[in-house]
Amino acid sequence: MNIESIPGLRRLWRGVHVPDYKETTNHLPIRRLPFPPLLIIPLSQHAGAPAVPLVRAGQEVVRGEPIARADGFVSVPMHAPATGRIERIDLSPSARGTLAQAIFLRPYPSASQEILYGEPQDIEHMSPAEIVAAVQQTGVVGLGGAAFPTHVKLKVPEGKSIDTVVVNGCECEPYLTSDHRVMVEQPHEVLHGARIAMKAVGAPRAVVGVEDNKPDAVDALRKANTADSGITIEAVPAKYPQGAEKMLVKVLLGREIPSGGLPADVGLAVFNVATLAQIGDLLPRRQGLIERVVTVSGPAVTRPGNYLMAIGTPLRWALEQAGCAANVSRVVLGGPMMGAAVSSLEVPVTKGVTGILAFSSGSLNGQHAILPCIHCGRCVDVCPLHLNPSQMGLLARKQRYEEMQAELHLYDCFECGCCSYVCPSHIPLVQYFRVAKQALRERKVQA
Repeated sequence: MNIESIPGLRRLWRGVHVPDYKETTNHLPIRRLPFPPLLIIPLSQHAGAPAVPLVRAGQEVVRGEPIARADGFVSVPMHAPATGRIERIDLSPSARGTLAQAIFLRPYPSASQEILYGEPQDIEHMSPAEIVAAVQQTGVVGLGGAAFPTHVKLKVPEGKSIDTVVVNGCECEPYLTSDHRVMVEQPHEVLHGARIAMKAVGAPRAVVGVEDNKPDAVDALRKANTADSGITIEAVPAKYPQGAEKMLVKVLLGREIPSGGLPADVGLAVFNVATLAQIGDLLPRRQGLIERVVTVSGPAVTRPGNYLMAIGTPLRWALEQAGCAANVSRVVLGGPMMGAAVSSLEVPVTKGVTGILAFSSGSLNGQHAILPCIHCGRCVDVCPLHLNPSQMGLLARKQRYEEMQAELHLYDCFECGCCSYVCPSHIPLVQYFRVAKQALRERKVQA
């Protein structure tokens, strides 16, 4: 297949260079984490409607068996991560600090934990609509952190056409290397998933963007690729937030996703590399997503690495298995730039968790006093979307949220954290923007 040439790669002019702290895990092969004594599977670990339980307390399930069904199109099912017995359906702590419905599953210690559910299916003869439906049944969501149901992104909006699938393999957050290891160890699954996505959206080509600080990943993908696949692998300059959807699309293809728009508006469909690896692996076997690779790292972790762990594994268990110092003062889900600290180690690993980072009290800089904005303009200089974080921050302090939305494009902000990172006054700008968005959502509901 003749592939339209890729324009010369462009540089991400804004953003920041942050220490990546990846050297402790980027060379380590993926290792399997033992099953915990109790798995906690939240019914809402994706954007959209929570799943509806199919099981009851006391019921025995086998690994891979559906235990909750999707509640509508923008929803996904849940599958049993282990063979065992359903202990109860109850409230469980979530990463947001709230309680949410979850299925508590106690694995059988003596079980072989083979995946006993699933059967082969012929993807080559599926229509795009059938692929969308099959992907929904796998329960796969965006594994880069957004956790948006993947089958929804595979359904092309009416009136739109897709000419290119963009595969995001940048992983620009510090510490995180799970996507890196997936590309190195599972390149065939990544490329198979990309071909499935191309067929589903009707795109003749795909482009995989990988930051140039991962040469082994670029090499593995290129060796696994074939000349007639319609897929090209491009190394892009490493800079944060290169992995943001809008940034990668601009650097790779020179296209700008419009304000408030979607990639489909410029003929693109964008997927995380680990998401496509799961589709490439699970869809041919008609199996569900029951585990994922998670980076466990940070100054307080004694055996950092990338661990394949069951969905529902409590953070406490994961940190105990990876070795955790006694003086842990903060645990963050995701990366340090966009991730969130958790208040309870009973929070389970969900489909969208990319990393578990543990910090000791001595490794943190401590709390800085928030000083007045000095109008230095550093936040404006680094904002990759050319927003005015300083002005938005001032309006947020006065709770003038409608002005932030109407005049300063608040919802274009994807909370990369560059502005907070460079602010000499230590103003928590991203936190202000999150509060503003939440307040606007609540006001909309009240209205």
